[in-house]
Amino acid sequence: MSKKSKLWTLLGVMVMFAMILSACAPAATETPTEAPIETEAPPPPTAEEGEQITLTVLAGNVGQELELTKQAAQRYMDMHPNVTVNVVDTPDFVDDRLGVYLQLFEAQSPEGDVFQIDVIWPGDLAEHFVDLYEYGAADVAAEHFPAIIKNNTVDGKLIGIPWFTDAGMLYYRTDLLEKYGYDTPPANWQELQEMAQTIQDGERAEGNQDFWGFVWQGNAYEGLTCDALEWVDSNGGGDIVSADKVITINNPAAIQAVDQAAGWVGTISPPGVTGFGEEDARGVWQAGNAAFMRNWPYAYSLGQADDSAITGLFDVSPLPAGASGAGSATLGGWQLAVSKYSEHPEIAADLAMFMASYDEQKARAVEGSFNPTIMSLYQDADVLEANPFMGSLYDVFINAVARPSTATAPQYTPTSTLFFNAVHSVLTGDSDAETAFAELELDLEDLLGYEIGAP
Repeated sequence: MSKKSKLWTLLGVMVMFAMILSACAPAATETPTEAPIETEAPPPPTAEEGEQITLTVLAGNVGQELELTKQAAQRYMDMHPNVTVNVVDTPDFVDDRLGVYLQLFEAQSPEGDVFQIDVIWPGDLAEHFVDLYEYGAADVAAEHFPAIIKNNTVDGKLIGIPWFTDAGMLYYRTDLLEKYGYDTPPANWQELQEMAQTIQDGERAEGNQDFWGFVWQGNAYEGLTCDALEWVDSNGGGDIVSADKVITINNPAAIQAVDQAAGWVGTISPPGVTGFGEEDARGVWQAGNAAFMRNWPYAYSLGQADDSAITGLFDVSPLPAGASGAGSATLGGWQLAVSKYSEHPEIAADLAMFMASYDEQKARAVEGSFNPTIMSLYQDADVLEANPFMGSLYDVFINAVARPSTATAPQYTPTSTLFFNAVHSVLTGDSDAETAFAELELDLEDLLGYEIGAP
């Protein structure tokens, strides 16, 4: 059986085991704040003369992710004729993708070499990846956002090289705000609700019965954890579990925030929003059928494409504020990690470092509006011309709120699952937030063994 066939066989294993396996993941250790120990970078990896090497990259496929990854792989192959790089797309929903990865790790499979990993996974998955500081990463780590390098460092080892970063943003139709007499995007969630309703009513009165005020990610998956954390944190409700390991989610501010969001379903948001992921929301938005959208930066370049119905008709801003008086954007982003089970870890590490390099991050930013993790790219004229928001919203990206992956490691995945399922039950009307969060608090206490307190 070919390497690709064997990989697809493994990818076909049922994802239902993902939660079971993640609950058994090893404990993460404190990440150090000091600089990594300086190590001499190894020489560029080379294969024996005449040896042909095949590497597999497990990548995402949201927006232009897959195509841009394949382009980077081709550039690497052009430089290294002895290396073939196969890029395999993995499930869009991060929970499903994690399930695929865990199946490969459980089998200690060599079929995956470079893995695209979420910002929340380094602590839970560290045992399965090499230390990139041993492959030259110490020479370039200082170029990246320090907070992301710290996030990716477990027990002094760099588990993933930063590839692109994310933060939630509000997309809004500039033409429709002007049409209905609004000078600026909404400053807070109540304003968004009122503006969305007014614009929706007006557009439907003119005949577009498919038009909605606001689309977002409401399915029961990690994306809902991101959206709901923004509602809760901006309302002064904390971040589910505090950095000092206290369960804080069951509080009046968090309850009020999620109850408010539940009121959007079927009013300013489609009833089906409770099944939406990022691409579902973008589909409605890019067809011209929404006034506002919460999404990640990748949707910007797609919305401005020639085949988009809203080219030149939208802009982005920070997400609205809640009762706290400040907005909140969940930190997202992806890293490249090299499997310990790879048969060619040196070559795989070289590929990962190449794909996360300055030139490659610039290409992804210009062509796909993927936010760089290399700080100097935010002063690059080409990047800012293609994505003006990367300059104006720079503070949003560097101050984004992190999910409690460090505080709950190695139990972040079940923690997030409990949270997004509780929120989803409120959005679908199966529960109210007060009841759902009281039960969530008990479930988290059983899972984590932490104390309960206020945010």
